[in-house]
Amino acid sequence: MREIIFIVLLVITIVIFFYSISRIIAFFKLTKPAYPVKEFGKRIKLTITNAFFQERIFRNPIAGFMHAIVFWGFCVILIGSIEIVIDGVSGLERSLGFLGVFYDIIMALGDISAYVIALFIVIFIIRRAFLDIPRLHGKELSDKNHKDAYLALTFILILMVSLAGVNIFYVLMHGNDANFVGRYPVSDIISPVFAGLSYETMHIIHEINWWAHIVLIFIFANVLPYSKHFHIFMSIPNVFFSRLTPLGKLANMESVTKEVKMMLNPETTYSADANQSAEISRFGILDAEDFTWKNYIDSLACTQCGRCTSVCPANITGKELSPRKLFIEIRKRMKEKAPHLIKDKNFSDNKSFIREYIKEEEIWACTTCNACAKECPLNIDHPAFIIDMRRYLAMEEGSAPAPINSIFANIENNGAPWQYSNEDRLKWTEA
Repeated sequence: MREIIFIVLLVITIVIFFYSISRIIAFFKLTKPAYPVKEFGKRIKLTITNAFFQERIFRNPIAGFMHAIVFWGFCVILIGSIEIVIDGVSGLERSLGFLGVFYDIIMALGDISAYVIALFIVIFIIRRAFLDIPRLHGKELSDKNHKDAYLALTFILILMVSLAGVNIFYVLMHGNDANFVGRYPVSDIISPVFAGLSYETMHIIHEINWWAHIVLIFIFANVLPYSKHFHIFMSIPNVFFSRLTPLGKLANMESVTKEVKMMLNPETTYSADANQSAEISRFGILDAEDFTWKNYIDSLACTQCGRCTSVCPANITGKELSPRKLFIEIRKRMKEKAPHLIKDKNFSDNKSFIREYIKEEEIWACTTCNACAKECPLNIDHPAFIIDMRRYLAMEEGSAPAPINSIFANIENNGAPWQYSNEDRLKWTEA
């Protein structure tokens, strides 16, 4: 009966999870191309250093260290979670025990991690609730964002407590058995506290913790796709698909490049006929249908940690711009409009990402210093997205601040950003 209940819960979890993932995949199909994914060796190296070794996170030594320990601890505990699923389906107990010394090491690390992660999660909750850390309380964060964070932290805390409970009462019930497997260094120390309980009570508490742990994993897995903590799944892929070009290097627009090449060499047949029937693309980004697949994966991977905003000179000096807000709003806009675009690609709700979600003032406040992109632990390139929105405003609407419009006019009339003609440009040297 136990196995049947477990299998039913597992199937329900998998079905709901794949429904959520299929929905996200459908949203990805609406996005535009970004750049070709090449140089896999560099990408693997970047993923190892940034995603697995958490290189950038250590720029904040204390919080970074705690976050890295939580991440590495989860990687170890994942093996134990896989074992629980196998046990639940098969009716066995500690089914991976045949792995011997490797199993002992993994169980020992997992046991230690459960207590350390629980401690760090409590610290994270206290920091968020009682300490005035600006990047955790930005004005772009709604009540929903804060509740989302507390919900995830609470889930993780209960998962660790229940895992510790499973280990403690496994040690108490089977510590002297010949078939006892694994090593549980912290639970070994704590377990004598409960040694006075009867075997039946120990078994009941063990089962409560075991079921609580696995059911919470099932629930958490299906909450994640709708939470900012979806970065648990998306952060590693996002780092792998990072732009490999130097920060600040702007990508040329292919359509504009083709036009320039044709102007410089009128005799070329550069796809003149091939693109006649092609759909005319928009310059830059206005709304959800213009987002690239990289923009969307960035929004799903964003942890909303605020490291980007905390180093943004525009934000520090009181400007409206918050780099974190960009990717919170991308995800929100895709969730709002993408379901309608799937049914009708010409759907319009008379709103746009620019202005309704991100103000022009925010777009033009960016200095493109790339401090945000350099600080982001997941290699999100905020300025590249801002530049694409500027391209739309400048190239499609001719909407830009007066000084920039003046530069455009000077380039058009004088071939340079200055207001002087070629003949007058060096007159200042004669003074």
